[in-house]
Amino acid sequence: MLWELWQFSFFQRALVAGLFLAVAGAVLGVFLILRKDAMLGHGLTHIAFAGVALALFFDVLPFPVALLLASIAAFLILKVRERAGLYGDTAVGIISSLGMAVGITLASIARDFNVNLLSFLFGNILAVSDLELYGSIVLATLVLLTLLLFYYEILYVTFDEESARASGLPVQRLDALLALLTAITVVIGMKIVGLLLVSALLVIPGAAALQLAGSFKRCLFLAAIFGALSVSIGLFLAALFDLPASGAIVLTSGAIFLGAFLWGRLRRL
Repeated sequence: MLWELWQFSFFQRALVAGLFLAVAGAVLGVFLILRKDAMLGHGLTHIAFAGVALALFFDVLPFPVALLLASIAAFLILKVRERAGLYGDTAVGIISSLGMAVGITLASIARDFNVNLLSFLFGNILAVSDLELYGSIVLATLVLLTLLLFYYEILYVTFDEESARASGLPVQRLDALLALLTAITVVIGMKIVGLLLVSALLVIPGAAALQLAGSFKRCLFLAAIFGALSVSIGLFLAALFDLPASGAIVLTSGAIFLGAFLWGRLRRL
């Protein structure tokens, strides 16, 4: 069955695009979880939703507009958190709520694009085009290479922000860089698993890896593996049982987390 599916070009595109998203999102997600910024991805999905609605309203390509708005919102969240003295999740809640309100308002004004808008909310990985596939590969690779390039700086800030400031590291710029990478990952996932579920691939594989890993590098490796397994197994289950691909991928990721959690508990007994 799996070999038969691999013969179809649409399944090949879906699997490759999904794997690149899963690996980039899972590795980035480990940093976000440890920095207590796990909700940042969820908040940026609301902004990306407003970007898609805005693009469809003016009949332009959704991805550049969504990426631009999500990137701007990521910086705004950092500024609101810094200037207003709010906790991170409060700033995320404020900005993301405004983004969702804009998206809903535009959707209600122009009802003719609601079907297209739903495809970005729920995703359609099996309908990924060649252009979307190449775009996903390039952006996911950019995310991973950036994390590799600034690995030690981001690691230092993640575990000891105060010492990182004292040592002269540009903490605010590194925060902005992580926020931008999160925005890029969210936009990659719009068509693959949908805006409603993309944040799950940013959080669940990393959370599962943290249940088992004994070192940080091992955690990153396990997160990437869990993300890749979520996409591979989820796509196969979706095809086998005629399920929504995005839902099957996230449910598979949830099952992996549950297994990692239980195994981690058993090891501590």
